[in-house]
Amino acid sequence: MTGITRQADSSSLTRRSTESVQKDLRSILAKIEKLGPFTRSLMLLRASSRHGLIRIRIRTRHLWILALLLLWIIGQTTKKFFATYRYDKCLVELPAVTQKIFRPAEDCSICRDVHRVEKLSNVDPTYFEERYAYSGRPVVVTDAMVNWTAPKMFTYSFFKSLYDGEQANCQFFPYKTEFRNLQDVFNMSDSRSLLESGTKPWYVGWSNCDSKIGTILRQHYQRPYFLPPTAESEKTDWIFMGSHGYGAPMHVDDVEHPSWQAQIKGEKLWILEPPRECYYTCNRLEVVVRTGEIIVLDTNRWYHQTRIVSEDMSITIGAEYD
Repeated sequence: MTGITRQADSSSLTRRSTESVQKDLRSILAKIEKLGPFTRSLMLLRASSRHGLIRIRIRTRHLWILALLLLWIIGQTTKKFFATYRYDKCLVELPAVTQKIFRPAEDCSICRDVHRVEKLSNVDPTYFEERYAYSGRPVVVTDAMVNWTAPKMFTYSFFKSLYDGEQANCQFFPYKTEFRNLQDVFNMSDSRSLLESGTKPWYVGWSNCDSKIGTILRQHYQRPYFLPPTAESEKTDWIFMGSHGYGAPMHVDDVEHPSWQAQIKGEKLWILEPPRECYYTCNRLEVVVRTGEIIVLDTNRWYHQTRIVSEDMSITIGAEYD
């Protein structure tokens, strides 16, 4: 009788232990579901009792979902890190595919009735705010650089002297060049920098985070007059420079605000494509931005590609605004 009693007690203890573990597992699953990316229809975790052990089975096809969750967590963590330390150099850039996968669905109202990129002049800031500033609708303003000295001052030589011995760039985009950093750009041969026949073409972009250099740059350009009075421009300047035929490939940015880009020298073709979810609703757009014109675009919502179409060097400067 004693042996039978002990066996019954052991069986009861094992059953209670199993039930306790199963209860804990159900609690964990409930917390996982509250995270958002997963539901029970996506992630099937089955707990069963066998000889006092808990066995968890995950269907093979759901391993991809687990991998995507990991990428999403990495992406969000990295984004928050660089948002906090936005003036430090970027050490890691997530693959473009992860940006496309985890981009939130876009409201197609930004492009539904847009058939061309309008070019305007003498724009009232109130009208600009109501129609363009935050709507996502692209526009080019043709008379916003009338009093700027940048078109006369900004040259390859000007930037070379400005950055002489400095590493004052937060981010550097080499595009299809062999340059590793901004100093490599300013160490190229004089003939190549002057775009002489037979030399290798090039196109680069960088952001400026040096406050002293930023002060010098802003001596030659002012806050675009058409921006709403309450809008504030970011202190980080973006500069893009290069030769005929080159530019940025089709992409979408991961930034916080819309931006303006002023065409200081040369001419640049902009090719705009709507968000993927608006492919059948909206149109692909093209516009050539000429010297003295400013394009305003939400590069975080519109896919965009650029190509320099002038024989002269193209120099562009811009910034975000809130």
